[in-house]
Amino acid sequence: MSADVAFVYCPPQEPLHTIYEDDDLLVINKPAGLLSVMGRLPEHQDSAYLRILQQYPQAKVTHRLDMATSGLLMFAKHRDAEVAVSKMFQARQVTKHYVALLQGEITAEGCVEVPLITDWPNRPKQKVDFDIGKAAKTLYQRLDYDFELDISRVKLTPITGRSHQLRVHMAHIGHPIMGDNLYHPKPRQFSLPRMALHAAYLAFTQPLTQHEIELDLPAPF
Repeated sequence: MSADVAFVYCPPQEPLHTIYEDDDLLVINKPAGLLSVMGRLPEHQDSAYLRILQQYPQAKVTHRLDMATSGLLMFAKHRDAEVAVSKMFQARQVTKHYVALLQGEITAEGCVEVPLITDWPNRPKQKVDFDIGKAAKTLYQRLDYDFELDISRVKLTPITGRSHQLRVHMAHIGHPIMGDNLYHPKPRQFSLPRMALHAAYLAFTQPLTQHEIELDLPAPF
């Protein structure tokens, strides 16, 4: 059974906040609960991309964030920018950091490198599969630990970009992301009505102007 059978999409309606813009690129703060791109069903059309298209009809998608994740999301304003940015991502010339709240006290820093694949009977869930999974690597660094709540604040750096990578990797090592409805065994125990994962940092050389871009957006939790 698909994991979204009982899912009711109620995206936030506040206007999108632009973090960076030039003639080629646009970076917004995607709120948690809003799809990055349009879903298949009519009731899943509202998305960051659809809203961007209303203002920039030639805009293209460059990467995505999970619906439950907030933070920095970039779009290309035209085809040439899309091609250039795509090459930049493929060459891993973009530095990305996320901030998350994890269940439990995690070690100071480390690396999770286990292969991932779609869990087809339970999609959109992903799972660890050492036989046919695709290589995936995540670095983590503990920023703080709340003893009373037993929650670690961490910086996560994805080296690869697999679907749900950060969420599955953290759950795999016994520290699921707080509020994660797919991978935390008790997501409703979290005090906030959202998942505590935020795309906080993006740095790259603008491929068409060669300007150095560095964006830092603090987590709202």
